[in-house]
Amino acid sequence: MTILVTGGAGFIGSNFVLDWLAGSGEWVVNVDKLTYAGNLQNLSSLAGDERHVFVRGDIADSDLIARLLAEHQPRAVVNFAAESHVDRSIHGPEDFIQTNIVGTFRLLEAVRAYWSGLANHGREAFRFLHVSTDEVYGSLAADAPAFTESNRYKPNSPYSASKAASDHLVRAYHHTYGLPVLTTNCSNNYGPFHFPEKLIPLVIHNALAGKALPIYGDGQQIRDWLYVKDHCSAIRRVLEAGAVGATYNVGGWNEQANLDVVRLVCELLDELNPRHEGTSYASQIVYVADRPGHDHRYAIDAGKIERELGWRPQETFASGIRKTVQWYLGNQEWVANVTSGAYRDWIVQQYAS
Repeated sequence: MTILVTGGAGFIGSNFVLDWLAGSGEWVVNVDKLTYAGNLQNLSSLAGDERHVFVRGDIADSDLIARLLAEHQPRAVVNFAAESHVDRSIHGPEDFIQTNIVGTFRLLEAVRAYWSGLANHGREAFRFLHVSTDEVYGSLAADAPAFTESNRYKPNSPYSASKAASDHLVRAYHHTYGLPVLTTNCSNNYGPFHFPEKLIPLVIHNALAGKALPIYGDGQQIRDWLYVKDHCSAIRRVLEAGAVGATYNVGGWNEQANLDVVRLVCELLDELNPRHEGTSYASQIVYVADRPGHDHRYAIDAGKIERELGWRPQETFASGIRKTVQWYLGNQEWVANVTSGAYRDWIVQQYAS
């Protein structure tokens, strides 16, 4: 048995591939374009493992996807492939339209053709699982209830708008063509292999380098934080038992203001890797101009996946963030390898003000 994973060299995708192969004898065909955030070093522990078949490629390459489906006959496709950084979508939205909308469309077309040609049992057992984000729901007021699966879509950035469009395409392919799809909408992930442009790995990296820790606006933007390995276990459970055509919100039940997250990371670094002069890393915090259209609050109600599938995250934010900081401290070579000149140029451009 085989599954095909797209975007499996990125942050969440690589964690999923590693977790999958650690707990299953099933092969993984892993397709990744290896853009700036795709990193084969994430998967170095799989070197020589014949169950992992890596193919460098684009989900928008219909011929490639069709060939891989025909050759490997997967029982499921799990789609992580996406451009995912809001700041990048503000500066260059076209890549997000191409990957998240056009790419998802072409992937769906290739999968639909493959699925249509399967024998009856194969057609019934096949699943297409699309991994999405809570940002499609827009922003919440401070006292509003958390997002449920029935919340109206109100995306506010080019990134979230492109992901919303991809979600709608997945839904349409189920209702129009009968393709057996599943969709998950997750909250902010954190953990090992996170590219150091997102908040938590950026703060760790900058703190250790003695650089400023940039906080947008007043730092009171609230996010629900989900440890990436909990997210992987949720995806496995949805793939195993989710209702065809259904959407499941996946969250960590961990709402935190950005400033509180940064301060906690600083406290952990003070404990685990104290500065020579004895002062706190929190002294490096600086406030920068808020980004355009910055959503104030996201919060996930993950009650449906718990009620229907029995899934609940295992990590609290306190336990997950400690594991994350420890991982980065123990993997400085990985950090050095991904923080290339292009990455540094991006950070300078983004936070110059």
